[in-house]
Amino acid sequence: MKRRLTKFISTETKLFETDEAFAELQTEMTDLTSDLTAGGIPFLDYQSYAMKVLFPNSDDHPVLREMQLDPLKKSYIEKGLRLYGQLIMNKIFLLLFIRTLESNRYFSMRDRVNVASLIMVTLQGKMEYCTDILKTLLAELIEKCIEGKSHPKLLLRRTESVAEKMLSSWFTFLLYKFLRECAGDPLFMLYRAIKQQVDKGPVDAITSEARYSLSEEKLIRQSIEYKSMTVYVSMSLQTQYVSGLEPPGENIETPVKVLDCDTILQVKEKALDTIYKSTSFTQRPSKEDLDLEWRTGTSGRLTLSDEDATTKQDGEWKRLNTLAHYKVPDGALLTLVPKQSSMYNLSIMTDKVDRHKYETLNFSLKTSPTLSRATSPLNHDPESGYKYWHLVKHHDAENNKEGERGNKMVSEIYLTRLLATKGTLQKFVDDLFETIFSTAHRGSALPLAIKYMFDFLDDQALNHAISDPEVVHTWKSNSLPLRFWVNLIKNPNFVFDIYKTNIVDSCLSVVAQTFMDACSTSEHRLGKDSPSSKLLYAKDIPIYKDWVERYYQDIQLMPAISDQDMNAMLAEESRLHAHEFNTNVALYELYSYAVKYNDQLMQTLEEDEFSRKNKLAWKLEQVHAIMSGESEA
Repeated sequence: MKRRLTKFISTETKLFETDEAFAELQTEMTDLTSDLTAGGIPFLDYQSYAMKVLFPNSDDHPVLREMQLDPLKKSYIEKGLRLYGQLIMNKIFLLLFIRTLESNRYFSMRDRVNVASLIMVTLQGKMEYCTDILKTLLAELIEKCIEGKSHPKLLLRRTESVAEKMLSSWFTFLLYKFLRECAGDPLFMLYRAIKQQVDKGPVDAITSEARYSLSEEKLIRQSIEYKSMTVYVSMSLQTQYVSGLEPPGENIETPVKVLDCDTILQVKEKALDTIYKSTSFTQRPSKEDLDLEWRTGTSGRLTLSDEDATTKQDGEWKRLNTLAHYKVPDGALLTLVPKQSSMYNLSIMTDKVDRHKYETLNFSLKTSPTLSRATSPLNHDPESGYKYWHLVKHHDAENNKEGERGNKMVSEIYLTRLLATKGTLQKFVDDLFETIFSTAHRGSALPLAIKYMFDFLDDQALNHAISDPEVVHTWKSNSLPLRFWVNLIKNPNFVFDIYKTNIVDSCLSVVAQTFMDACSTSEHRLGKDSPSSKLLYAKDIPIYKDWVERYYQDIQLMPAISDQDMNAMLAEESRLHAHEFNTNVALYELYSYAVKYNDQLMQTLEEDEFSRKNKLAWKLEQVHAIMSGESEA
């Protein structure tokens, strides 16, 4: 294994000496930087960003809308929610409410995550109180972990409690400004660099495998013949009118770098990316709504699509059309037009019939394969009965996986390719990690939230007489890098208005895994079964580990934050974002949990000494009576 690693590192060193790809990408990224200076990085607004973490699978959550209530019930439900909101603002009630739910074996993982997010939405405008609740819950969790049988290092490893999910959301809320002012820049540049590098080589539209990849799983194993080309793409006036967007600059023919093996959908993606490079993804016209026309000569127009009457068929297999299939030459003029449902009459092209075999056909304008088929490895279309392929037939890929990939040793040629891509992207990975693990930033101080939470964890370790530095290191890693940053490295679309393809996702996952390895205290051991991603960054991880170690030490040495300063920051955050969400909707959903677990909750409220002093059980009964319309209170 040691010999293999040495060989690996020497291969990497040789690659660095000869590889021009980095210089080329660097030039392109410099151009991109100047584009970004003009158009800006497409950050999501605070609400969209927070929603991605709070409710990741819900595009249109009720907390973003007005409450839909029966007009007859509206007044008493709103009154009941006001009173229930006062109960939630009572620390004794809220803690007992959370403890009661968590002690019920039917309170599922999904419920825990949902309740934590609803609490954070409800307390978005009361961040001082929210922080107090979070610290109390975390202190209880730490105590339970230390008294229990589980190892202290496992604390905050997963999201198995309301407190853990609240912690993720707490950092999400409080680090938005830091992302906007500092860390968002290198994260976006890494995403763009990966995307740009991947697009330089063939990407299989069905399997998402690519020639340039950081992920061995998504590396094209076959040798694919391809040619780089530049096509000139314009937007038709109808497209501008329908989309309501004018392309940046005048309506000119924009040079777009493509490959002759690209499918038509891939060409459309690259064209829209280039033409609208300064426009957020959701503000661009959709590739599914556009057709790509090839203008040949003075009046000829041919509509290109991934599948049409010319698609090559071999038994049950159909191959997606590419630029090479249509014999589109370098320098061709293409136009994006709104998708039509009519038939094109290509008789205007009769003067070129002899030269182009497609021109005698009547093309029915079929839509390009749907996104799900184009990106799904399940290349079989049950409706037509055909199997679709682009660069590699899927069964070939499967056979390869059993043969070459069954053996974890990566053959040298693939290793070289992974290393070349890794070397090209190295600066962008380093820039991001360095920004995250640094206490001194360009005109941006370390966010108070990080220092405050790390000091809290240090204090908890002292309280419980934990002297093992690895335990506290692990707590810190589990609370911030592995809970907050890893999520954003894997999902930059949680921060930016962008589209993340499958292959870019695979590459980001390798970077995220490296980031996790850097935060670990365990030794970075490599064996014959180690995944290639561990090998790829084998010589970098010890350096990254030093960065993390130094970062934690630097934060520990910084002067403690006074409660006054922390509360001032929390009050400002509360003021800025108090009206992002409909808190009544969140309260109503939280109230449904109080109803569902009412018997157990009432019993807890009646048994707790402080609850009895505050008459909390009676107050909850009042809420029930008002919400059901039985009492006016």
